Amino acid sequence: MRHNLPIFGVLAVLLVAIAIANPFFLEPEGFLAFVKRAAPLAILAAGQYFVIVSGEFDLSVGSLVTAEVVIAARLIDGDSGATWPVVLLLLVFGALIGLVNGLVTTLLRVPSFIVTLGSLLILSGAVFLWTGGSPRGALSEEFRQFGRGSLGPVPWSVLILVAVVAAVIALMRSDFGRTLMAAGDNPTAAGLSGVRVLRVKTVAFILSGLSAAVCAILLGGFAGVSAKVGEGLEFQAITAVVLGGVVLGGGRGSAVAAITGAFTLQALFTLLNLYGISGALEYTVQGLILVIAVALGAVQFPKRAKSASTTSTATATTTA
Repeated sequence: MRHNLPIFGVLAVLLVAIAIANPFFLEPEGFLAFVKRAAPLAILAAGQYFVIVSGEFDLSVGSLVTAEVVIAARLIDGDSGATWPVVLLLLVFGALIGLVNGLVTTLLRVPSFIVTLGSLLILSGAVFLWTGGSPRGALSEEFRQFGRGSLGPVPWSVLILVAVVAAVIALMRSDFGRTLMAAGDNPTAAGLSGVRVLRVKTVAFILSGLSAAVCAILLGGFAGVSAKVGEGLEFQAITAVVLGGVVLGGGRGSAVAAITGAFTLQALFTLLNLYGISGALEYTVQGLILVIAVALGAVQFPKRAKSASTTSTATATTTA
């Protein structure tokens, strides 16, 4: 828990700065509006966390979000009766894309960076081919309630986020979470210990695909239909995860801190907008965070490798 304190401190400072710039933020309605905007990214970061902590990457989630929103609009086309069947279809489609990414990565041993980059291009091309750059159809009012409706004073997106966070925490405290960490830290040792590394990593990709589907449902309701609704979200999700202290390369990091990283990133963007700073600076900030994270990982990995080497030597000596 102590390792997570820096990201909570940064978030607290940013929230205070937002409150100074916009006193309305201190009111329950203003704060809930902020959480509502951050919820899609936080859920996407939760899914990305599973993949990164397993030692892989998922670059396909942004284009998957776009594809999901476009598919939903085309299939629903304003028909409220189609809402729930389409929601179920979106979840299945997200899980299927995650399954394909996971199987190609684990069984064919293709680097996940290449696999998911290919998925990104395939999905982006398919969306453009299907829509011609201008999505058709319309989301029903019932579908849009997920992103912009509320249960009393609390937005549905906030309630969905709470449910997702609870599920993520429960998963990481279960046997699955421990085996996922082991597979990301040292897949060879984990495999020798009985961990089904290929299966665990594939499940991580499936969870990432499901999180992209939930993110798409919320964004579709909040922002409407667009052929660019998910553009850049994959990099925002990765940035949020590493901002939360999750080590690129796998094996270390907290799910709660990764989700907090998403809120921190959203708070930073909100603060930049309040002060009228160009949105282009957002990409600069994300780039800096990623570079710093990779640099920190490069410093930590040799230590881990050295430690593993020492352990192996000690084991061999004991055996002899």
